Amino acid sequence: MNDEHYIRQALTLARRGLGKASPNPMVGAVIVRNGEIIGRGYHRRCGGNHAEIEAIHDAGEDINGATLYVTLEPCCHHGKKTPPCLDTLLKHELGRVVIGTPDPNPQVSGRSIEVLRERGIPTEVGVLSDECRRLNEVYFKYIRTRTPFITLKFAQTLDGKIATFTGDSRWISSEPSLKFAHRLRSHHDAVLVGVGTVLKDDPELTVRLTRGRNPLRIVVDSSLRVPLGSRILKAQEAARTIVATTLKADSERHINLTQMGIETLTVDRDSDGKVDINDMLKKLGEMNISSVLVEGGAAISTSLVSQGLWDRLVVIIAPKILGEGMDSIGNLRIKAIENALKLHFVKTYRSGEDLIIEATPERP
Repeated sequence: MNDEHYIRQALTLARRGLGKASPNPMVGAVIVRNGEIIGRGYHRRCGGNHAEIEAIHDAGEDINGATLYVTLEPCCHHGKKTPPCLDTLLKHELGRVVIGTPDPNPQVSGRSIEVLRERGIPTEVGVLSDECRRLNEVYFKYIRTRTPFITLKFAQTLDGKIATFTGDSRWISSEPSLKFAHRLRSHHDAVLVGVGTVLKDDPELTVRLTRGRNPLRIVVDSSLRVPLGSRILKAQEAARTIVATTLKADSERHINLTQMGIETLTVDRDSDGKVDINDMLKKLGEMNISSVLVEGGAAISTSLVSQGLWDRLVVIIAPKILGEGMDSIGNLRIKAIENALKLHFVKTYRSGEDLIIEATPERP
């Protein structure tokens, strides 16, 4: 077996941490001696043991002469809840270390690799590096910018409508796609909608159709129009809600929300007097929110697209045609085809009778 084989094994383990490890990265590790895997581990949850420690425990501590394969460079700093993995590794007589990709965290960023080599431990870096970076695209974006990774998700008809001309939108997609949407929620730290979506659909925005954690719920509401009886404001013990608003919001409404135990986040206003999306994302990042799933409505999605503030697009396309109706993305003021926003299709697949497309923007 070659190095790529064992890093693939570690990647498979790492994916088990999806939706649980955040805001930490997903990491997998395997320990191999004489061509046999003697230890496996992955980062199960934020605050728990890191993958390398789990693998050592699984191997029974006897790893002298073995090779450690790990998808991300081991940490060399004290976290809020865990000690440096590097210190533990150096207590054992490892024969070799193979790392998928360096950690972009400034507190690590090649330091562990350097120390391992200085201690005379042969250390290879960059095996399946693209796959290892792609696995943690959320973490890499967050650690470098301190703003969350933004996924836009919406269900539309084949002719690009998210609702009829009367506003009816339930349900455009199939039942398997609804389950997919709930699973997608569980993979993100937060799910976000504009107050227009709350007024029209009264969504709960929790994970009900599949297993997984409930994300933080965020309502963008510059004037605090959210009805106090909305479902998104209920069951705070199961899923917190934050209302992002501005200083122009009604103070009495602010008091009412506070008395209900609803958190508010006051952000700057943009040129139209609405919530400044850039400032909101910056403040969410300061709250250790590393990923946000945006579920609507069209105004929020259009604002994020027009400002280039999104990282991934997930579109569920139903085999239906509505004709006149509400567009999934509003007016971007693009006058010529040559100026259209270009996308890179990452993945396409079926979900029941629907087609799902995942895409990323083509950055200059």
